[in-house]
Amino acid sequence: MKRVGFIGWRGMVGSVLMDRMIQEDDFKFMESYFFTTSQLGSSAPNVKNGFPTLLGAMDIKELSKMDILVSCQGGDYTTEMFPALRNSGWKGVWIDAASTLRMKDDAIIVLDPVNRKFIQESIDKGVKNFVGGNCTVSLLLIALDGLFKENLVEWVSSMTYQAASGAGAKNMIELLDQMKTVGQSFAANPSGEALELEKQMTNLMNGENFPKAHFGHPLALNVLPWIDSELPSGQSKEEWKAQVEANKILQTKTPIPIDGTCVRVGALRCHSQGLTIKLKKSTSLSSLEEIISVANPWVRLIPNNKPATLKDLTPAAVSGKLHVPIGRLRPMTLGDTYLNAFTLGDQLLWGAAEPLRCVLRQILI
Repeated sequence: MKRVGFIGWRGMVGSVLMDRMIQEDDFKFMESYFFTTSQLGSSAPNVKNGFPTLLGAMDIKELSKMDILVSCQGGDYTTEMFPALRNSGWKGVWIDAASTLRMKDDAIIVLDPVNRKFIQESIDKGVKNFVGGNCTVSLLLIALDGLFKENLVEWVSSMTYQAASGAGAKNMIELLDQMKTVGQSFAANPSGEALELEKQMTNLMNGENFPKAHFGHPLALNVLPWIDSELPSGQSKEEWKAQVEANKILQTKTPIPIDGTCVRVGALRCHSQGLTIKLKKSTSLSSLEEIISVANPWVRLIPNNKPATLKDLTPAAVSGKLHVPIGRLRPMTLGDTYLNAFTLGDQLLWGAAEPLRCVLRQILI
């Protein structure tokens, strides 16, 4: 059996990965070793074929004993430890959730429902670096997999509505803290008039004592139309990722333009996207629905009516689930080659942990 080391397994993505691996009985295919930055020598998770003691995540000697390393520790860890390992002579397989290596020529962005064949070809060729893609990009590609396979997409404008958990566990807890603060303020004046309450809450959110150490701004009762750092193009880095990562995953010869505005919203989990899709040719709605719905095992077509949409096409309905629903499909009044859609998915599953689990199992079996 191959030795597989896990780093960052206690974080949100790592925890979801561990849960999925236990559900799918993946640990029987490997010897598992767990690495830590803070609890060296403590008991490791009790899994099949697991080493009982936690090892040091900064220990090059111990890390180098692994055939495969799976990191959910974040970009800073990858930036420091990946080159140190390679420079030490380690030739094992590196599987990473962080964005650090995604656009490197020697790294493959993995998304099993979309590019499994290419992943296998890369494994067979001896590629050693496999990286999970940006969460919204991965979810977009799973939802629109059929349209891309049929070469129907000229361009996509994706307006994202990204959950607080996409910014990390501390941010997710801060949103809950903000909501608690709002709730307590409302409880002190529950009989106030609507406009009076609005003014009260607005003053509260903009006040110095409102909890916003991590977001820097109120997210509860608000939206934040900027995610990640600024680029000279006027895009945020999150918006830039859409086109470059999607085209790398799709291996397009001529890049498909994908752009839009990324917005943080007050959902706890699951990223949503409103899409304007420019098709290369006029295609009947029934044909488009068929193409989309059969593209992979995970996409789910939701009928474009109010009851189905509100029941099945929301973060509350999808959180913790592997399927990626897409709905609100309709021709747009912009012209007969313009398609409207709305899609979402659990960004901690197919947007983060599940592609890592799939490529690990693909390498092992």
